[in-house]
Amino acid sequence: MSTTTVLARKWRPKNFAQLAGQEHVVKALSNALTQNRLHHAYLFTGTRGVGKTTIARIFAKSLNCESGITATPCGICRACTDIDSGRFVDLIELDAASNTQVDSMRELLESALYAPSNARFKVYIIDEVHMLSKSAFNAMLKTLEEPPAHVKFILATTDPQKIPVTVLSRCLQFNLKQLPPLLIARHLQYVLEQERIDFEMGAINLVARAAQGSMRDALSLMDQAIAFSDSHIAENVVRSMLGAIDQSYLFELLEQLLQQNGMGLLAIADNMATRSIAFESALQELATLLHRIALAQTVPQAIADDEPERIRLLDLATAFTPEDVQLYYQIVLHGRAEIELAPDEYAGFTMTLLRMLAFAPKGESREREKSEGKREKGEGMGAPRAVPPIVQRAPIEPPVASVHREPAPVYHEPDIPIAIPAPSAAPKPRLSNDTLPDWGTLLGQLNMQGMALQLAKHCVLDSFSNGQMTLCLAEEFKHLQSNKPAIDRLQTTLSDHLGQVIKVQIVLGKPQVATPAHVENQVKQAMQQQANESIAQDSFVREAQDQLAAKIIPDSIKSIN
Repeated sequence: MSTTTVLARKWRPKNFAQLAGQEHVVKALSNALTQNRLHHAYLFTGTRGVGKTTIARIFAKSLNCESGITATPCGICRACTDIDSGRFVDLIELDAASNTQVDSMRELLESALYAPSNARFKVYIIDEVHMLSKSAFNAMLKTLEEPPAHVKFILATTDPQKIPVTVLSRCLQFNLKQLPPLLIARHLQYVLEQERIDFEMGAINLVARAAQGSMRDALSLMDQAIAFSDSHIAENVVRSMLGAIDQSYLFELLEQLLQQNGMGLLAIADNMATRSIAFESALQELATLLHRIALAQTVPQAIADDEPERIRLLDLATAFTPEDVQLYYQIVLHGRAEIELAPDEYAGFTMTLLRMLAFAPKGESREREKSEGKREKGEGMGAPRAVPPIVQRAPIEPPVASVHREPAPVYHEPDIPIAIPAPSAAPKPRLSNDTLPDWGTLLGQLNMQGMALQLAKHCVLDSFSNGQMTLCLAEEFKHLQSNKPAIDRLQTTLSDHLGQVIKVQIVLGKPQVATPAHVENQVKQAMQQQANESIAQDSFVREAQDQLAAKIIPDSIKSIN
């Protein structure tokens, strides 16, 4: 009866070249072996499954390979094969977690006095060494101070803080780092390809994240996934196996928040309660999602191309302002910290959602978006006003004389060479093959928000033929091209507004005219510049500068539309 070797053992690295993610340790050990500058005791620290005992065994092979002390053991000599199979008599492995007493350590140290049976060095690997008792450490200390020339100690631990400093000072210490999910995913992909097992990349990514930096845990989870699957490792199967609920509800929460839809937020929370999703964990995951959105806004390259939710992440990064994301992140962190004080978890979770809704910047970014839409329609074309800046007072005594403030200056609409769309009351355009309306004007007449509006704003109308509308999308916003719900929403809105069936096709290219988003940005910049100049000329501000040595903080000047 044949048995199958588990992946964690079958794919355990046999040499330094096969080891993934610990290059800093491999380089140091390889140099020491090549130059024959060997220490008598080594300490490997790191979380579980990152390669501590694996490196120790490879190092033992390097010391005892019949080809000589080398960083590249042959792997075929008796010493190498015996170490790989666990039969090498001069490699002694001790689990300190189950041998904590001093008697076990004294017995081990007494055997160290004898020369190796048939090897160059007698190697002792003590795993979880921090579990030894104080008396056991004291017994070890004498041997570490004056070790026999034929003995090498390799200690491994997940908690180096519990090791006495007297022991630490006699070891060369190497800290093994946790493996990033991307590296684990690549290794799992390689293993499955070699095993000729079909898989979905989403399933690989789920396992890589669930392993939490441990390659051994990742391979064990993959063994479990293979047992759950039927010749094909599917994402939904792995998600069910891990007990990980589909996290699309997190994206839906943020999309409802973007729409300022309180009923939608509570409906999702009710659905989560039905599915028995832990609300505290949901807040933790929501904070993680907001962090990833902030990364996408600031450093888009940090979101890997094979990230399963990459498109939705970039969509939300475009829809929210950075200030929105930072505000919501803080609210979620506070909500998670306070959830134990709530009447129940549901109340704590929904109160956090309502707090996000209540503190959403309606008076700033949301109202600004609405007023910009009105300006595109030609409504409310009042003059822009500038918010008084924050003035930093110099550390000097103020003059006795009082300061008289002049009446606030009247600011006028900046002179921008930008066409303003026609009012929304204009007749609805009927598209034909010969005449195309202004795209910005048409968008101003549509009742559309969210992702569909963001997509449309970054496009220009390229052509229309036989009911098919072709929109040209700038290359830098190509991630929006894959958002099918947004495209469907745009098609439906256009069809309803124009009274004819419209099929929207998005093509990438370089728009020949300014997109509505570009025009909107130009308006903002021009109005901000006008506000800056107006503040600089304000008589009250100038008096404050002259008499109080005050300074204007430029970032505090805001233009109110």
